[in-house]
Amino acid sequence: MTITPEQFNKLATREDQDALKKDVEEIKSDVKQMLSTLDGVAKSFKDHEIEHISNIAAHDRFEERINILGF
Repeated sequence: MTITPEQFNKLATREDQDALKKDVEEIKSDVKQMLSTLDGVAKSFKDHEIEHISNIAAHDRFEERINILGF
């Protein structure tokens, strides 16, 4: 089976494959960096959430003490 010159020109060369591999590696690296950043944001959010809950609990304790004092 023969191919036309147009079909031949569309065939991937070794250089095309190497360029594709390089692009995929760069994308892979970028995705890893984005996921690391996202993990940091999620951890920060969780830490803030825990701190917020602690603050609410402390506020409730102080409010109970103030109510006992009769203010």
